[in-house]
Amino acid sequence: MKPQWRREQDMLELGRGHACNVDGGAAGFDDSSKFDDDGKLRRTGSFWTASAHVITAVIGSGVLSLAWSIAQMGWVAGPVVLLLFAFVTYYTSSLLADCYRHPDPVTGKRNYTYMDAVKANLGPRQVLLCGVVQYANLLGTSIGYTITAASSMVAITRSDCFHHKGTKGPCHASNVPYMSMFGFAQIILSQIPEFGELWFLSVLAAVMSFLYSTIGLGLGIAKAVEPHHDHGTVTGIAVGDPSLGYVTLNNKIWGICSALGNIAFAYSFSMILIEIQDTLKSSPPENKTMKRASLFGIITTTVFYMSVGCAGYAAFGDNAPGNLLTGFGFYNPYWLVNLGNACVVVHLIGAYQVYTQPLFAFFENTLSSRWPKSKFIHKEYFLKVPWGEPLHFNLFRLVWRTMYVVMTTVLSMLLPFFNDVMGLIGAFAFWPLTVYFPVQMFIVQRQVPKWSQKWFWLHVLSVICFAVSLAAALGSTEGMISDLKKYKPFQT
Repeated sequence: MKPQWRREQDMLELGRGHACNVDGGAAGFDDSSKFDDDGKLRRTGSFWTASAHVITAVIGSGVLSLAWSIAQMGWVAGPVVLLLFAFVTYYTSSLLADCYRHPDPVTGKRNYTYMDAVKANLGPRQVLLCGVVQYANLLGTSIGYTITAASSMVAITRSDCFHHKGTKGPCHASNVPYMSMFGFAQIILSQIPEFGELWFLSVLAAVMSFLYSTIGLGLGIAKAVEPHHDHGTVTGIAVGDPSLGYVTLNNKIWGICSALGNIAFAYSFSMILIEIQDTLKSSPPENKTMKRASLFGIITTTVFYMSVGCAGYAAFGDNAPGNLLTGFGFYNPYWLVNLGNACVVVHLIGAYQVYTQPLFAFFENTLSSRWPKSKFIHKEYFLKVPWGEPLHFNLFRLVWRTMYVVMTTVLSMLLPFFNDVMGLIGAFAFWPLTVYFPVQMFIVQRQVPKWSQKWFWLHVLSVICFAVSLAAALGSTEGMISDLKKYKPFQT
């Protein structure tokens, strides 16, 4: 999504390029094929690019926590909860896709961001709440992805160490340097000006997500078929005497709540759905293409989620690790485990950008509008390179995006708790962004009569999902408090 001044600059450059004909005479500017009906540069996104964005956004680090989440609930409740989250996510994403244009979902005025859609349908009062929740969630996702990428890099380091020095060797590893490396890569990639230019990262990330999910699935199946193996139970982790390896009833309840947050995080992508939809061509209508892409993406990810989560639980039973791939540290072939963790890192490098670009665009557009004559904010610099077109950069974009990446990296170092951070982010975003705003906007846009059957059931859905989010937030917070009692920041 380009800031207004960038779009105007593009139009001027196109105008200069077409202002004269081949004979040197003046010619009228007529290049309508390069612009949409609202005067902005024509979008080129398709079902496949949108599907890649969705899969990149949905199949993230959350898939690695699903075996642990199923272990908290058992063989019956675990898979059922996964399917329920998939259904709710697809249903509400379909409602949200119809809110891209207002008032008519096909011919109405475009809403370029999630907040634009909320403002058009619900008015300015709820925009502030939406903005706080949406961008706080994007910030939290940046932190969560940094933690996950570092944990996978640490797993690779420790796996190599164990296989060279033995399982009793001193194979401690700090996640701080790996978080720093991940942050450095994001500083460079964050200079990509806009969301629409991320398609190659999304395609690469989608491929990586399929690859490491397949590796996790294969390793889980291989370990699950070993003889004399604990394959889990119907009710999950057992309650009993802690000295005998069981958990207390309170810990069981908190674990289930935290698992709900982890599953909610695994399915969260609604906060960037409108931004993805804004990359699509206007024909066929964007809402139809987006619904197809959402359905394809969610079905694809649910198949992987169910397979990986169940295979992981069958492999480790009630002792399933919080991060599935880190649980295969002593498993052969260890190079395959390392490959899976490497794919996680590559995937999260791209996914980090998919989630942060909307936040970058919002902040930059806001300041560009407030200070339209600031050279620091608006001036573009060009750097000639021998192998292609000149690279362009902006000092404001360089400084502020670098500061953002540094901030998220430092926060990740302070709170490197994989499951609890994933659960808290999922809980914080699930109800407001995935359910509440899509439901309320749909009711307003379609003018659903108050107290009608549809109005009633939509509100029932919203209330149930609010209760789930609240329980997940409490469970993840309790887990994080317990972790903080034992953790020393910036140490191994």
